[in-house]
Amino acid sequence: MSEQPSRHDDAPAQQDPPDHEAEEKKPSPLKNPKVRWALIIGVNVVLAVLVIWLFYHLLIGRYLQDTNNAYLQADAVAVAPRINGYVTEVLVQDNQQVKAGEPLLRIDPRTYRATLDQAEAVIAVRQADIAAATAGVQGQQASLIQARTQSVAAAATLRFAKAEVARFAPLAASGADTHEHVESLRHDLQRAQAQYDAAQAQITGAQSQIQASQAQLEQAQAGLKQAQADAAQAAVAFEDTELRARIDGRIGNKTVQVGQFVAAGTRTMTVVPVASLYIAANFKETQVGLMRPGQPATIKVDALPGVDLHGTVESISPGTGSQFALLPPQNATGNFTKVVQRVPVRIKVDAGTEARQVLVPGMSVDVTVDTRGNKGARERTRDEAEAGKDR
Repeated sequence: MSEQPSRHDDAPAQQDPPDHEAEEKKPSPLKNPKVRWALIIGVNVVLAVLVIWLFYHLLIGRYLQDTNNAYLQADAVAVAPRINGYVTEVLVQDNQQVKAGEPLLRIDPRTYRATLDQAEAVIAVRQADIAAATAGVQGQQASLIQARTQSVAAAATLRFAKAEVARFAPLAASGADTHEHVESLRHDLQRAQAQYDAAQAQITGAQSQIQASQAQLEQAQAGLKQAQADAAQAAVAFEDTELRARIDGRIGNKTVQVGQFVAAGTRTMTVVPVASLYIAANFKETQVGLMRPGQPATIKVDALPGVDLHGTVESISPGTGSQFALLPPQNATGNFTKVVQRVPVRIKVDAGTEARQVLVPGMSVDVTVDTRGNKGARERTRDEAEAGKDR
């Protein structure tokens, strides 16, 4: 009984040496020519890929600046009335395409129509006042002409009376004529003088009346201008009862309904110019060193997978995004951590009709800008800095 386990234990020990010998005699995979050639080819392919990537990076890749912090935007126009009133008609629906000048909604025009009619009636009154004042001026001018004619006649009579007195006074003194006749001539002279003075007074009065009538005419003309201005303002208010689209676009965010009271300045809807989309791309400040307006851009939109759109850099913001924030950062404190800033870049989108049916403001995009056209900017900047240092 005690020997059996020892025999069972010795049996495997006697079989082990053949297995180790088999493993030692197994050839290495590296000695296989196929394996060696596969390794050589694989290493060469990896090296070739690395060399190609290095050349691509040095010649092209390092000049391609990309970011996914970019969004489609459009300069939408809010439609808001300039007057108060109740909405009587809404002529468009949500997401409807509209053209510039197309009517969008109407406000009850009756009050503004009545105000316009009243203003036009005031114009008619002022025009009648002008006609009356003009007639008054013309009448006073005729009176002035009559007064001047009478003054001429009175002056002639006065001259004749003076001549008669001067001729007959010496005769009466010498006894050749009677004193009664001379007194009668002197009386005629005084009457002629009085008539002449009255004619002169009439001329002065007529001139004053003309000035007064002219002032009334000018006042009536000023009243007409004010009435015309009021009528023009009333006409504008009446025209504002119909709101029209200012630009081509698509209706969005419509919140107005028939029967609703809208106050001046209340947003009723928005016209989005989907045909004039652009991209607001926020590049890191380390990426904009070679970026300039006019450089080409490649655009990838999440809504159009596998489609590369094209665009052009239009402008670069004059400040980082943080500078235009509601509360710009103040770093003049003891606690400061440098953070890479983002610079907004506006990129024009060159898309066809089919793509524009899908593109809407707010979509996320990936943008890559090719800055190779300005690859010598760093050298020029360095040369300018060196030249400034030498001065």
